[in-house]
Amino acid sequence: QVQLVESGGGLVQAGDSLRLSCKVSGRSLNYAVMGWFRQAPGKEREFVSGITVNGDTLYGDSVKGRSTISRDNAKNTIFLQVTSLEPADTAVYYCAARWTLTTGTISEARTYGYWGQGTQVTVSS
Repeated sequence: QVQLVESGGGLVQAGDSLRLSCKVSGRSLNYAVMGWFRQAPGKEREFVSGITVNGDTLYGDSVKGRSTISRDNAKNTIFLQVTSLEPADTAVYYCAARWTLTTGTISEARTYGYWGQGTQVTVSS
């Protein structure tokens, strides 16, 4: 059974940095495409970042230039570092995984088959 568990969220001040982790169990991360999404109250789920099997990365416009996604296959964990946090970054952050080929891009939530429960990030001004 595949499980994704996010951690690292919390209450931070505007301008702070945060590093989120997503630990995967039940299947090797080696051939997984991984993504981070977020959802703020009253808003749709939004793509934050994704990383392919080969390590290619993609970032959503809202975090581009101030975030870094990485993966440690040996630890079956991915990370998302976000700097210069703003109140607009307040949301529940979810990680997602897929091991199957798809015609969709890594920014499309519908292409992921496995999701974590999310970790709350709150940025105060």
